[in-house]
This record gives sequence, C-alpha cells and structure tokens, in this order.
Amino acid sequence: MTDVDGGIANLKPLEQAREQKAWYWYDWANSAYTTTIGTVFFGPYFINLAENAVGGEDGRFEVGGLSLPPDSLFFWLITVSTILSALVLPPLGAYADRVANKKRLLATLAWIGSFFAALIFFATGDNWQLAAVGIVLGNLFFGAAGVVNDSILPLISDEDDRDRVSSRGWAFGYLGGGLLLVLNLAVYLGHEALGLDEALAARLCMLSAAVWWAGFTFIPFLRLNDHPPVAVEQVEGNAIRRSFGQLVATLRDMRQYPMALTFLIAYLFFNDGIQTVIASASVYGSEELGHGQTILIATILMVQFVAFGGALLFGRLAGRMGAKRTILMGLVIWCVIVTAGLFLPAGNVALFLLMGVAIGIVLGGTQALARSYFSLLIPRGKEAEYFSFYHAMDRGTSWFGTATFGIVLAITDSYRPALFALIAFFVIGGLLLTRVDTERGIREAGNDVPAVI
Repeated sequence: MTDVDGGIANLKPLEQAREQKAWYWYDWANSAYTTTIGTVFFGPYFINLAENAVGGEDGRFEVGGLSLPPDSLFFWLITVSTILSALVLPPLGAYADRVANKKRLLATLAWIGSFFAALIFFATGDNWQLAAVGIVLGNLFFGAAGVVNDSILPLISDEDDRDRVSSRGWAFGYLGGGLLLVLNLAVYLGHEALGLDEALAARLCMLSAAVWWAGFTFIPFLRLNDHPPVAVEQVEGNAIRRSFGQLVATLRDMRQYPMALTFLIAYLFFNDGIQTVIASASVYGSEELGHGQTILIATILMVQFVAFGGALLFGRLAGRMGAKRTILMGLVIWCVIVTAGLFLPAGNVALFLLMGVAIGIVLGGTQALARSYFSLLIPRGKEAEYFSFYHAMDRGTSWFGTATFGIVLAITDSYRPALFALIAFFVIGGLLLTRVDTERGIREAGNDVPAVI
C-alpha cells in the first residue's frame, strides 16, 4: 500500500487502534472481580462463614495469642494480600519486561486469579479457610495481572494519545463491572423468586465474576501483538535470576528519574485518600447518615455508571489542559467531597446521591490519568517494572488512610470528622504533584513530549 506521494503508507496508527480496542477489554474483564466480589459480596459472605466457625458473632478466633472477633478476620486477610503483593509484584515486573509475549503472561495471571476467585463458590458452612485462600490469592494475581496490563499501555499508544487510551480503558472497566453488578444484584435481591437461598445466590454472583474475568480475558489474549523487549539489563542466570538482577539495577538507577519518584509518592497519598473514601462510603452512609441497604446499593450502581462518563470526560480535559492540571483539578473536587461529608445532613437521600455523583465523576478520571501520566515519566523497556512499584507501593501503604480514618473515628466517635481527616491525603498528594516538572520528567525518561502537557 502506498500513500499519495508514492511512499509506503504508515499502518502503525491502524494497528495501534486495533490493539487499543483489544486492550480495553481487559479492564472490562477484571472490573467484575472488583465490583461484584471485592466491593459487594465477599466481605459479608466471609464474615458469615467466620461466625459459623466460632458459633456466632460473639465467638473468637485464637491466633498467636490474639483473640480476634470473626468480622476482624476479613481485614487481616486483606492486609496479608496487600503485603504479599508488595513483595511479589516488583520481581514480577522485572520479569515481565523481559517477555515479548506479554499478552500470554497477562492472560495466565488473570486465569490463575480467576481460578482462585472461583474457589470461593465452594466455601460453604463454616469453611472460611477456602474462602480465605480464594480472596488472598485472587487479590495477589489480580494485582499481578494489573501490572502487566498497565505496562502494555505505553506499547500500544504514543505519548500524545496516552491519556485518551488510559481513560477509555478505565471507562470501559466501569461499564463492564457495573453491568455485571446490575445482573448480580437482580439475582441476589430476587433469589427467592429464582428458588435460591441467600447464601447460594451470593456464591453464584461471585462465581459469575470469576467466569466473566476469565472469559473476557480471551479477547486481549487473542488480539494483542507481541512486543519485543527493549533496553533490557544484561545480567546472568536463568529468567528468575535475571529478573532479580534487573530489579536491583533499576533500584540503583531510580535516582536518575526524580520526577517519576516524586509523582509516585504523590500518587501514594492521593490514591490512598481515594481508596479510603470508597471503602468507607457505604459504612458512612449507613452508620452516620442512616440510609438503608436499598439506597446504598443504588448509590454504588450509580457511581459505577457515572464513573464511566467521568473517565471519558477527564480524558478529554487532559487533551486540552494536560494530565497534571486535570488531576490537580480532580484532587480539588475530592477535597470538596470530604468537606461536604462533614456537613451532610442525616437522612437526606438527594444530597447523598449528589455526593455519589461527584465521587463517580472524579473517581475514574483521576485514577486513569494517574496511570497514563506515570507512563510518560518512566523509561522505555522498564514499563512493567515501574508499574510494579506503582502497584506494590500503592498496596503496601494502603492502610495509611484506613488507619487515619479509624483513629479519628475512635477519638471523636463520629464518622464525619473521620471522613474529613482524609483531606490531608489529597492536599499532600496535590502539593507533591505540583513539584513534578512534567516536561523534565518526560525528557529524563527518554520519551517524546506530547503537544499538551
């Protein structure tokens, strides 16, 4: 094929567009695990299993000299999975950068994760141990696949297109996760009409998320291309040993990319604030504002679908304002949200839903742009490794926000100041982000500077 001047036509944009469409499907696939299992069904179901094992909610687990109530066991499991992720993801990232067939690695990790997620279906009665294995290893492989998936973003998009592609992927994820959650909530709330008991309905919903995750992962597996590694560190030994050798070399060389490190620290703060707001929103709505389960479920669904539009909106704004300014604007909105939470009147459904709309608008946008912005600040050939630190440090410090929330709640005995205290994470993260010189960071990483930064 030739262009009008007789030269060879540039097919790269067409091939990139094809790969981008395939890549979006992984966000669609894995978001079902986050929404159906992680957000809605697993916590209450696991606590019920744990209570059955100790004879009721007043029973205790004796673990290493500690006496733990059954509902606290769930939070210990999440802590274990985050610590494991922080330890495993960096060497995995170093290995992934040495692999040309990243789509196979992505699919393998996702399918293993979905297998462990499916194990939860078989945890019945008082068998909390099987459910614990399912969620801990499901979370671990979910994070591992996420590292590989994010590292593919710079390989299928140019610097000028990065924000748009990341935002569309994130939006696609919210849409897919939201659609399955609608179906699952219909099954769960109508379980009697379907001839199911409540526990079986919850188990089927979680199984559907595992199957959804595994099934839609076939699309990127079949349609993405191989991308040969570049700028790989020359170290001796087998694949595992070479991966650790590259990891050590990267840790030593990180000081050459101070803007990437500054952004990474900023992200840890503001993302921890975001995750804590999301984790505490339903408890805040029920315990402080007195809203029933129907209102909370409706709000969760609304946030999912508003976040779809919010991610697309922020992607467009980044194309005009640059990703850094758009993220900072989003952090200002997060500050407004937690401040509004301090004064939100109890029982006012309209204002609570309005707060949910605001969360949905900035939720997907800030996270999607953080992913694409960070990709501009990291060197070619080390995408997976740097994204492994992005994920591992996020998970390894994800308890800061919840600890702050819990401490303020214990001191004040009110969810309002506890929620407002999270403003510190957005302010500190925003201030650190202002110190990132975007153009300098992009040039230090050896990437092309986009037209709008």
